[in-house]
Amino acid sequence: MRLFSTTLCAIFVTASIGLADPIFGTWQTSQDDNGNFGHIEVSACDQNICGVLKKSFNAEGKAIESKNTGTRIIWGMVNKGGGKYGDGKIYSPDRDKTYGSKLALNGDSLKVSGCIAFICRDGGTWVRVK
Repeated sequence: MRLFSTTLCAIFVTASIGLADPIFGTWQTSQDDNGNFGHIEVSACDQNICGVLKKSFNAEGKAIESKNTGTRIIWGMVNKGGGKYGDGKIYSPDRDKTYGSKLALNGDSLKVSGCIAFICRDGGTWVRVK
């Protein structure tokens, strides 16, 4: 019985690792209007996908302190299949605005776009850090 329980536990752990969404990980954003960029840790939250600002950098690539460290940047994102994500929001700290957003994953690149009403913005392409 103990062997059965151990085997069953191993199967569940292996299955849950295999079910991790390919978007999960740390992503480097494009430079904002001030030349700054950040590292966003993307993970599961509730039934959706969220991302939190973990670290900020200036245009020269030096780490800087930011009042937005720890801020939720992505929330409510849903995997639509085929590398497409939608129905979520992305907060842009440099503009202090929240956009209804879409993401498109292609390997280690993440294309970001978002709209407020009819005004849309290209959020650039983020690259995977890890």
